[in-house]
Amino acid sequence: MSAPTVRPPADRGRTTPERGDGRPAPRVRAPGQLLQRAMFYAHLWVGVLFTVVLLVVAVTGILLNHKRGLGLMPDPEHTPTAPLAAALPIADLAERARLAAGLPADASLVDRMDVRPDKGFVKVRFDDPGWTEVTVDLASGRAIHVGQRGDVFMEQLHSGELLGGGWVLLTDAAAVALVLLLGSGYWLWLAPRWRRR
Repeated sequence: MSAPTVRPPADRGRTTPERGDGRPAPRVRAPGQLLQRAMFYAHLWVGVLFTVVLLVVAVTGILLNHKRGLGLMPDPEHTPTAPLAAALPIADLAERARLAAGLPADASLVDRMDVRPDKGFVKVRFDDPGWTEVTVDLASGRAIHVGQRGDVFMEQLHSGELLGGGWVLLTDAAAVALVLLLGSGYWLWLAPRWRRR
């Protein structure tokens, strides 16, 4: 006496046609079911593969949105001491910032200069290990603030630039993955409802 055949719950009540050799024929899926299955696996594996990158991009994005409140970007209060026309030459301001930071004489150390005419100062950021930034008065050249920019690390981690130029493509891939996850997620949610209607 042979043991009774037990089918999974999803197959109960269905009859499976048999081949000529007595084995059950493979079940043919409708095109809609194939697309649904493909969307499910795309959603699953894209999510698994890009989880860490998407989490890093999301968390660093939140921190960058609140960098002033978190103290990652110094923003000193300052009233302009003279009009913009009286500002010192840009090279002189960079040199005064370098001296205030105590950095070696190397013009390539200046990463960027952010001039704020409404506040009467320029922020000089250096490409040193600590990402030092010096805020200098435009007219007098006096150093208002010397400190480190904590948000530069976050910016470079957010963009992938921290690990090298090629890693920026990984954050691009993560953005594409996010679009795929959104699209496949909506499809998995909407497709069954459309079929029921």
